[in-house]
Amino acid sequence: MDAKLLQILVCPVTKGPLIYNKAKNELISKSARLAYPIRDGIPVMLEEEARKLDDDEEM
Repeated sequence: MDAKLLQILVCPVTKGPLIYNKAKNELISKSARLAYPIRDGIPVMLEEEARKLDDDEEM
């Protein structure tokens, strides 16, 4: 994940920062508790495509 792109992208729901999870290839929004997938190197920043994080899931 490009560091410059990560600085620009925000969660479309909360407008908060995102954290890159390299192991799962996702962008995590802690405030929305959503994980946005990265497909073919492109972040999919759609709420309906995001995975809801479990309460016990580490970020």
